[in-house]
Amino acid sequence: MTSETVFVATCDLAAQVRGRAVPASRLAQTLRTGVGWVPADLALDCFGGLAPGHAFGSVGDLRLIPDPAASLDIPADGDVPGTRVYLAGQTGMDGSPWPGCPRDFLSSALDELRTSTGLEVYASFEHEFMLGDRPEHPPFSFQRLRAAEPFGTELVTTMEQAGLDPETWLPEYGPGQFEITMRPAPGMVSADRAILLRELVRDLARRRGLPVTFAPIADPASVGNGVHVHFSLRDAGGDTVMYDANAPGRLSATAARFAAGILRHAAAVVAVTAPNPSSYLRLTPHRWSAGGAFLAERNREALLRVAPTVEIGGADPAGQLHLEYRAADATANPWLVLGVLIRAGLAGLAAEEPARVWPETATEADLAAEPSLPASLGEALTALEADPVARGWFPDELLGTFLAVRRAELAAVSELTDGDLCERVTRVY
Repeated sequence: MTSETVFVATCDLAAQVRGRAVPASRLAQTLRTGVGWVPADLALDCFGGLAPGHAFGSVGDLRLIPDPAASLDIPADGDVPGTRVYLAGQTGMDGSPWPGCPRDFLSSALDELRTSTGLEVYASFEHEFMLGDRPEHPPFSFQRLRAAEPFGTELVTTMEQAGLDPETWLPEYGPGQFEITMRPAPGMVSADRAILLRELVRDLARRRGLPVTFAPIADPASVGNGVHVHFSLRDAGGDTVMYDANAPGRLSATAARFAAGILRHAAAVVAVTAPNPSSYLRLTPHRWSAGGAFLAERNREALLRVAPTVEIGGADPAGQLHLEYRAADATANPWLVLGVLIRAGLAGLAAEEPARVWPETATEADLAAEPSLPASLGEALTALEADPVARGWFPDELLGTFLAVRRAELAAVSELTDGDLCERVTRVY
């Protein structure tokens, strides 16, 4: 290791990566005992204030214990030194789990899925973001791709060197918009990678003098930036349990029941996966985000989409078939996003009622009776509180603080126009 500092970090409820740096010479000790942290830090909102009414006050101490498998090396660049970022769990001073830890929330969900069903989740978080100060070129064009150089090549190269396993890098539809995808990975690895990727993009853009934002929507009249979560279920041997050639959408009964849980608790789930006031300017019909709480084949207005498979050259569709959750954005903590999808899916498996799979040919008229998504963050938070099953997914400390943080953010922007709201959130993310 050549960097002079190590940054030990958590991703908080506002999806901000916060932590403490230590000298690289202290790495061995830091990996054993971590660095200090404070319970009230969980109550920071995205604008930097402490949410009123949080439960922690000024007392208490925690440790951020780094996971050696969840790190990112950012190389030195001219006068800017390199560093290494470690993602950490939050524990008590004796190493005991802390109920407010978002990473532990995902870990517990993965453990319950494994224990109760023998299944594992593999996932990939697909990110969209906007680069500023670039000449405008047509959507999806080679011109736009090349105009972003050397940023694009540097990003992909650094991801490869860091083990983030990039899959595609492409110009997207919106002004200055790009997308970066990563290959599927085990559940915790995929969520860790999503957090580290965002910081890598921001760090590289800052060093290149490029404004960048992952905000859900930068302009109310334009398109938004989503974080689509692609996921599949696999057995202990690593084989998929998603595929049934004779079922609707070729989706197995297990997968259809898992999906049904997400749809049944969709309003509460969306409160966690799209948790910013501006998120709901994006989650409207005809924006190719998520127009309703339904499951469909290859429909980009569906909350859950049965993703397409490739059969060119005899490729086997069975190992490719997976679901795509489309109502998440980068104001959400990836540990919480994947955790609530798993918890909702487990509820669906317990209920044993499969979701209806709408065919690709379904029209808007066919889908008109399907439930809509919450129209605002306030509505979504109310739905979360009103859903006893969803409330039961969370330790009290985590749920209470999440609600306090998100309501503090709502209060902070309550007097803003949609345009001013987008501008303020764009600066944060």
